[in-house]
This record gives sequence, C-alpha cells and structure tokens, in this order.
Amino acid sequence: MATKIRLQRHGKKGKPFYYIVVADARAPRDGRFIERLGSYNPNTNPATIDINFDKTFEWVNNGAQPTDTCRAILSYKGVLYKKHLQGGVKKGALTQEQADEKFTAWIDQKEGKITGKKTSLTNAKDEVRKAALAAEAKKKEDRAAAIAAKNTPPAEEAPATEAETESAE
Repeated sequence: MATKIRLQRHGKKGKPFYYIVVADARAPRDGRFIERLGSYNPNTNPATIDINFDKTFEWVNNGAQPTDTCRAILSYKGVLYKKHLQGGVKKGALTQEQADEKFTAWIDQKEGKITGKKTSLTNAKDEVRKAALAAEAKKKEDRAAAIAAKNTPPAEEAPATEAETESAE
C-alpha cells in the first residue's frame, strides 16, 4: 500500500488549520487516514507546527512519501535532515555520535533563528504601536488648538491714532 504524509484541512472558511496525517494515497484529502502525526496552523506568525517527531521519522524511514507542503514542513522541523544523517551512518560515513552532534547543533541554530524572528516581529509591532500613539497625540493637540482658537473671542482693535490714519492715506 502506497502511503503519503499529507495535510488534512480543518477549520472554517478563510481560517484553515491542518492535521498532518499518514494516509493511503488513494484516500480522499479529508477522508480516512492511518495515523495523525501532528498539526500545522498557518494563521499565526510564524506558523505553528506541532508534530510527533519520532512517529514521523519512523514513517519516513518506512517509506511514506510526503507531499510537497509536508516535505517543506518536515524539512523545517528537521525530520528529513535526521533521515539524511541516518543514511550517512548506515553507509559508514559518520558514527552515530557524530550524527547526533550535528543534529543537535542544527536544532540549536534553528531555535535561535525562530526566537530571533519572534523578537523582531514583537519589536516591529511595538514600534508601529508607538508611532500610532505619537500620531494620535499630535492629532489630538492640533484638534485642541483649533477648538481653542475657535472659542476665543476676537481681540478688539485699538482705536486708530491720527498718525496711523495719515500714513494709511
């Protein structure tokens, strides 16, 4: 039986989230599946991916073929990199300890990138918020000045002296 690792759509219109499942290649997209491996929510920034790493790795090693999107997700989570390293161990190019060391280094680097992106997004959001507050305060001051100018009585003109009237003529 040909098995696929693919996405099963859930959620409402315009707000999808997906289950990552192993299914027979002939089954419908949202139909029968063999096992649920995790979930993927593209509505958050960065997208939330929650998978059972060991089960997914086991299915990939047993020959389940991921779809294009699932391949990108599994690559992002490191399942395909671990499979690549295990291939090197089987061929004798690496020892198991070296492969584990490379994988943990890769995971640490990936976590650093993810946390960096999250902090930059929160910083950008804070900057936009501060700019909006400053613009709102300036608008409020301008409006208050306009109301104050409108409500003040006009200054009475001083009676013109003879010297001013002569120079005007």
